[in-house]
Amino acid sequence: MTNRRSHLILVGLILAALAGVVALAVPGSPVHKKVTLGLDLQGGLEVVLEAKPAKGQTLDSSALDRSVSIMRQRVDKLGVAEPEIRKQGSKQIVIELAGVHDPAKAASIIGKTAQLALYDLETSLTGPSLTTSGNPQEELSLFKLLSAVQTQAKQGTPEGYYAFGKNKVKFVGPAAGRAAATKLAKQAKLKSPLAVLALPQNTTIITCDSTEVVCPGNSGQQGGNTVPPPPPGQSYYYLFIHDPSKKLVDDIKGVPEMTGSDLKLSGTRQDFDPSTNEPVVLMQFTGSGSHKFQQVTAEEYRRGANRQIPQHFAIVLDGEIRSFPQIDYTKSDLAGGISGNAEISGIKSIGEAKDLALVLQTGALPVNFVQIERTDISATLGKDSLNQAKKAALIGLLLVALFLLVLYRFLGLVAVIGLGIYAAFLYAAILLFNVTLTLPGFAGLILTIGVAADANVVVFERIKEEVRAGKSVRAAIAAGYGKGFHTIIDANVVTLITALVLFAVATAGVKGFALMLIIGTVISLVTAVAATRAMLGLLSGFTWFDNPRFMGAAGQQSAKWLQIDFMRRRYLWFAISGAIVVIGAGSLAIRGLNLGIDFKGGTQVTFKTTKPVSLTDIRNQAKDIGQNDAIIQGRGTNFGSDRYENFQMRMRSLTEVNQNKLGQDLTSRFQATNSQITNVSSSFGRQIARAAIVAIIVSLLLIVLYIAVRFDLKFAGPVIVALLHDIVITVGVYSLTGREVSNSTVAAVLTVLGYSIYDTIIIFDRIRENIPLMRRSSFATIANVSLWETIRRSLATTFITLLPIVTLLIFGGATLKDFAFALLVGIVSGAYSSIFIAAPLLTMLKEREPEFARRKDVTTDGDGRAAEAVLEQAEEAAAAAPTPDLSPVDAVERVADEAKRERRRQRRRARPHGRAR
Repeated sequence: MTNRRSHLILVGLILAALAGVVALAVPGSPVHKKVTLGLDLQGGLEVVLEAKPAKGQTLDSSALDRSVSIMRQRVDKLGVAEPEIRKQGSKQIVIELAGVHDPAKAASIIGKTAQLALYDLETSLTGPSLTTSGNPQEELSLFKLLSAVQTQAKQGTPEGYYAFGKNKVKFVGPAAGRAAATKLAKQAKLKSPLAVLALPQNTTIITCDSTEVVCPGNSGQQGGNTVPPPPPGQSYYYLFIHDPSKKLVDDIKGVPEMTGSDLKLSGTRQDFDPSTNEPVVLMQFTGSGSHKFQQVTAEEYRRGANRQIPQHFAIVLDGEIRSFPQIDYTKSDLAGGISGNAEISGIKSIGEAKDLALVLQTGALPVNFVQIERTDISATLGKDSLNQAKKAALIGLLLVALFLLVLYRFLGLVAVIGLGIYAAFLYAAILLFNVTLTLPGFAGLILTIGVAADANVVVFERIKEEVRAGKSVRAAIAAGYGKGFHTIIDANVVTLITALVLFAVATAGVKGFALMLIIGTVISLVTAVAATRAMLGLLSGFTWFDNPRFMGAAGQQSAKWLQIDFMRRRYLWFAISGAIVVIGAGSLAIRGLNLGIDFKGGTQVTFKTTKPVSLTDIRNQAKDIGQNDAIIQGRGTNFGSDRYENFQMRMRSLTEVNQNKLGQDLTSRFQATNSQITNVSSSFGRQIARAAIVAIIVSLLLIVLYIAVRFDLKFAGPVIVALLHDIVITVGVYSLTGREVSNSTVAAVLTVLGYSIYDTIIIFDRIRENIPLMRRSSFATIANVSLWETIRRSLATTFITLLPIVTLLIFGGATLKDFAFALLVGIVSGAYSSIFIAAPLLTMLKEREPEFARRKDVTTDGDGRAAEAVLEQAEEAAAAAPTPDLSPVDAVERVADEAKRERRRQRRRARPHGRAR
């Protein structure tokens, strides 16, 4: 009764969680969320930023590369937003945001993209922002602030222009010129008449908004030059000096006196004051930064002591004051300034402290950027591609369900229900983590459902073994889950190690892939171990359930033709793999990889047609001129049915001759005008690739450590060799076939990495289990028997995983076919290496140990009866072994049973002579 109660509780919790998933998915629900589709499926907003170096500052390629990296970190902290970020020309960066069409939302997502600056506040203010007594003066109206300095703006070259609408409250800017400001105002639909005001030379506008605790203001000595923040939705505006050549503090050249380049990013973090336990932010400076900070704070101490009012330095990002700590002139130990490190206190919450630390860590952009263009863009793939993906998904999942039902009958039905629960929980995770779903990501989710079935297959095969050993179905289920639990845990822990390292070290989409792998792995553990176990536990009390044939568990081990001596043929397997690896490596050395625009960059063509044209027609025209792989998007207004007048094509770099031919073809076919051709960089940069490689290497080292602790150090070598074997073969086949390598290929290779490790660990776990059970057998026999016991599982899970992949390959579009091809090659290679590479390599290593070197037994190759006898003995020994009770449900049951027995013992002790009173 206790067991049934624990199963009921677990099923109830799962049903409650499913109700939560339904609430998230149903429109009209208070917690309803919609899936965010990627740029390839629904389009979004494109923002073009142009670098504006300060006077005397040069703009080089490395500065632009670092800017792209920082912007990517801010836009996509978890790696799941799937933005498109690339360089365009020599000084522009293009950011495409999926599902965004509101410019204000785009600005909030792109976030802080300018430089971090640290000003000596009181000396840096100028004009109306500084009172005659030297105190800051806040101003709620930017129009009023700029109107007061228009005479000054006529002297020299203005820094920029702001355009104001009729009410003088709404504005746009700064823009490079009056005409540009007027254009921005019209795009923003500001009401006429418009007013355009100039920003004086060597000045900049700094704001302090309503989210801050306090702002600089003219409150005098009593208020310490601080005022409450402005009303919600408004900002205070200040005019600051911004002159790289001016000296205001000692020998420090330039205002602002310090920038983000003076900070050590690794030493800047959120912390707590040990005396007050209040949140603080610690800043660590470089050598030159420390010297500057000491000079600035020493000057502020002297100025504060003379004027008897605190002086401040302002931390400014994107023209917004994020903090302005004061230097306490009453503390004599600050007379020489602050050197080395600094601490920002007076922060109202831990969240604010963490946000400020993040600003300081990522704010050091090497150059300032201004937005020069924004426009709506269409999806890069047509609706036909999405429909093909849905069709492939439906067919693939139906085939997986059918296969499980045929192979495992009622157990298969339980597995299908478990996979349904897994899919629901995964969908909820996508909504809660705001994962942007791209077409390859959609295909990857289909794949994870196939892989998630593996845990059920591991347990079900163990249940069959227990039934063949003579146990009842109920006892076999308990033993199957108990013994299979360790295997599933080991395989998933190794997968999680890889995913966690990828998430910690990698960037961009690789980080997003790792996050989804972590979530998928954890959810699969819950559904395979807890959900299906609880369902079977509730059903096991019925008499009809205790029928091996009904469970698909009757009879002996089938597929006896697979019971060959794998270890005796090890050198044949090595030769086959070696030949494929050599051919692939040779192709890589000679032909290399066919890198797509994601890796190499290419040519971008923008043009306009005289009337709306459908994206399908443009794509067909691109194919006619040999640009099958071109990425084509509509821009601006959608006239319905995916018809646009403005288009953008990105393709591999074209020669001047081919560029001219493309322009002529577009003109003759679509009467294209205003054609512009520019060079664009790769969106998958070297830094992303380097971070992914570092993450893989670190994860391999951690995997070696885990296997050495859980298994034996000699088990680790074959796992790594098998993994490298699969990656080399997958990449080598890509080189041989000349298929284009894209971001999707990277996701596929990473999937292969996780799958290959998982498959190998399952086999090695069985070898480890059989070693103490087969004390007189040679290691080759132990390895053979372990493979015979697990090969049905390996083939079944490989087939289940390949079913959705093959449907993607057959029914998917061009993008999905490339993705599916990489997975097909990698997973077939992974299944092969687990059986034919990893196990034989482990056998070679272990046979050298004295314990196994002296063991000799008769080969079973070619003798089916002998092989069957050995296998039966091994299965009987495994079935006779005690069942571990470390699975969650079994642990609960064991504790409950022990408590029940203890209550019975207490009742007996309370009865005189064993009789009831």
